[in-house]
Amino acid sequence: MGPFSFRRRARRAGRAGWGAALALLLSLVSHGAHAIPAFARQTGASCADCHAGSYGPALTPYGMRFKLGGYTDTDGKGTKIPLSLQLVETHVAPAKGRGTTDLTEGDLFIAGRLTENVGGIVKVQAVHTGHNTYNTQLSSVDLRYVAKELTFAGKSALVGVTVNNSPGFQDPIGAFPGFSGISQGGRTGTLLNPSAPNALNNHVIGASLYTVYDKVWYAEAGTYRSLSQEGQDKLGFSPGSDPGHLSNTGYFRLAYMKDMRKQFFSAGVVALTTKRRLPRAAPTDELNDYGYDLTYQYLGNREHILQASYVNIYEHRHFGSRPANPLEPGTLAPARGSARDEIMSATYTFRQTYGITVSHLRGTGSDDPARYSPVLPDPDATTNFFTIFWAPFGKDDAWISKGNLKLAATWFRTLRLNGRSSNIFGAPPGVQPLNAKDINGFVVTASLAF
Repeated sequence: MGPFSFRRRARRAGRAGWGAALALLLSLVSHGAHAIPAFARQTGASCADCHAGSYGPALTPYGMRFKLGGYTDTDGKGTKIPLSLQLVETHVAPAKGRGTTDLTEGDLFIAGRLTENVGGIVKVQAVHTGHNTYNTQLSSVDLRYVAKELTFAGKSALVGVTVNNSPGFQDPIGAFPGFSGISQGGRTGTLLNPSAPNALNNHVIGASLYTVYDKVWYAEAGTYRSLSQEGQDKLGFSPGSDPGHLSNTGYFRLAYMKDMRKQFFSAGVVALTTKRRLPRAAPTDELNDYGYDLTYQYLGNREHILQASYVNIYEHRHFGSRPANPLEPGTLAPARGSARDEIMSATYTFRQTYGITVSHLRGTGSDDPARYSPVLPDPDATTNFFTIFWAPFGKDDAWISKGNLKLAATWFRTLRLNGRSSNIFGAPPGVQPLNAKDINGFVVTASLAF
């Protein structure tokens, strides 16, 4: 975690604050793992079979099984072209500052079955960087080998290997922010939060061994390593987003999943531990994440679908260095710290076409005037957002069952940022302050996948 540059922000509080408001709104727009028409063409099923709300990102139990099976299910009617495209147009209207309307993202998905036991998904995205320019990046990767139809102690078993670049993205339940795309921005965050500074997602590579036993128990264990800075640059990522050098990294997951046909329930725990040097020449920090998640879906006959999830991840930090405490001369910053991410989200969908999502996001952390700022030592942030959406395609009875369109309008409500509800960037006297409510805003997106 780098220091918070207060002096620079103080001189330009108004302009920088409005720019920060716009950047925060854009970072909170959910671009999770949406339905991919290439999978629909491969299986012969509609997008709505795998995704609640047809466009996703939430998976139905059938979609979870498809993912666990290595994306290899097929209708047996010949080879399909494993390609899909997605375009995202976004209008952002912050409470303060100027709004924007841009084609914010163009995605190419290489997704599908290679053999009976091998499949995967690779996403290459072109992200709008301003002034009609785009940066091409290698985004989500999940490649799998799966051994199916095994038995152990008289119970069914599935064993697979996943190679992926975003911890949490590979999880079958999809509650973690690496898959759902719902995460809290701010000055701190856990290793599993893709909106945290120097996040791991898309900047690491790892492999895990996983198994599903008796159709209800899911277990996974693996490891990750960060890509070299040169490698990240070649994949389209800036040096400032480097997650640092990782070593002794372990990922562990255990979950109970119960498919009751018209309902689904899961409860799980997760752990991610690593030693990190950030920057890479710095002393080593020890980071240990421990979390749990709960998910419930009411599917019924798919006319009314209700989904609810809760994720709580705590991170303990043991720092390798102790800078001077600017508030207490002669003393050092604490050797230990913490961060926590909490996400509560509920979605109602009618006929897998019309829906509303309500989410509450809370990120907290230890006060640290040395590592953050003597003026703003508290990194806590709290945000609510409310989304209404319309996804008319991707269903068996729709005009297009193997393609998707989604129109969504989201209102973001910021309650706290940098531990404050007022003067959130610590503007000095004489400089116009920015309050948390000034970062409220609307985001309208139009997403097309085919």
